[in-house]
Amino acid sequence: MEEYGPESRTAPVKISAVAYDGTTIDSATWVGQATVLNFWYAACAPCRIEAPHLVELSSQYEGKVEFIGINVRDEKEAAEAFERTFGITYPSVQDTQGAIQLAMTQYVPLQAVPTTLVLDRQGRVAARILGAAEKSTLKALIDTALTEAL
Repeated sequence: MEEYGPESRTAPVKISAVAYDGTTIDSATWVGQATVLNFWYAACAPCRIEAPHLVELSSQYEGKVEFIGINVRDEKEAAEAFERTFGITYPSVQDTQGAIQLAMTQYVPLQAVPTTLVLDRQGRVAARILGAAEKSTLKALIDTALTEAL
């Protein structure tokens, strides 16, 4: 886990994509709230371990924090089956071509899945978790991002 102080954060993350459910995902709409980006795929064992924690936290922070899944390997059917299995209600986008992941290689190594990023309320990466996200750790990082000044 790494945290990045406000003075060392890079430019806001820019993502524009369509989620599996047809929702348009546009990072410009995230400004003013914290955002969690979770890079995952269905056959990833650590992704399965962390999924229930992400579901709980997305429910707990509903309306305050945006959760977005970024699926790096699966076709739509496999991704949707995973989401049904774990009760994931937040949107996920398909990134099998790697465009989002490549744009984020400073924070998301290509073979490091799962990776979870917490964006501050300006859309900048405030923290990164490589591997399965522990619920208490992710909650603390989200709380920090929410309490920082805009």
